Amino acid sequence: MRLIEIFKTDKAIFYANKKDIMRLNIIDEKTCNNILDIQIKKTVKNHLKYMQIHNIDIISIRDKEYPSYLREIYGAPICLYIKGNKNIFNNSGIGVIGCRDCSNYGREIAQKFSYNLAFNNINIISGLAKGIDSYAHWGALYSKGMTTAVLGNGIDIIYPKENYHLANAILKSNGAIISEYPLGTEPNKINFPARNRIISGISNGILVVEAKRKSGTLITTDFALEQGRDVFVIPRKY
Repeated sequence: MRLIEIFKTDKAIFYANKKDIMRLNIIDEKTCNNILDIQIKKTVKNHLKYMQIHNIDIISIRDKEYPSYLREIYGAPICLYIKGNKNIFNNSGIGVIGCRDCSNYGREIAQKFSYNLAFNNINIISGLAKGIDSYAHWGALYSKGMTTAVLGNGIDIIYPKENYHLANAILKSNGAIISEYPLGTEPNKINFPARNRIISGISNGILVVEAKRKSGTLITTDFALEQGRDVFVIPRKY
C-alpha cells in the first residue's frame, strides 16, 4: 500500500528499478527482488493478456469503482479482479449466506428473500458455493436483478464446477464475479475465511438463512459484526 501511495500507480511500480524502490526503506531486499523478478513479470504479462481476452478487469483500492464500504474494513484487499458489471457496487447490497447442505425450507427462504431484495434494486452478494449461496444468486436472477459472486480462488476458475452455468447467468444478467486472488489460484479451504470478509465488507448487511455451529457462515457473521454491518437471521423452521 505504501508503494502505491508513493508511485501513484501499479504500472509505475512494475517498471521501477531496484534503486528507486530500495531507497524508500519501506520493504526489504527480498520483497524488492520479488517485485523485479523477470519470471514474475513474465507471469504478470501473461495474466494481463489472458484478462484482456476474457474481459477481466482489476479494480485498485484507489479506483472510484472500488467498493467504498470495503475500503473501510481492516485488511481491505489492495485490488479486486472483476468480471462483469464494474459499477455494481454503486447499488446497496445484502450478503445472503448459509450452509451448503441446506433444507428445502432454507432453499425457499434464500430464493424468496433474494428475489424480493433484488427486485427492489438491492445487489445480492454471496459466495457461489453449493446450497444457500447458489439459491440466493438464483433468486436474484429470477427477479432479473443484480447479484455478485465472491470467489475464494482465481477468477479464471469456477468452483464448484457444477455452478459454471450459474456463473454465466450472473454475467449475462449485469451481475459480477470478483476475487482478490490472482489468476490460477486453486480453491483451497484456507482461502475461504479470507474471502468471507469481502462478502460482508461489500454488503450493507448480512442475511443468515441457515448455519451450522462451526461453519464459514459464522465466520462471515463475525466479520460482519466487526465491520459494523447489520446481521439478520431467519428463524429455523421446526
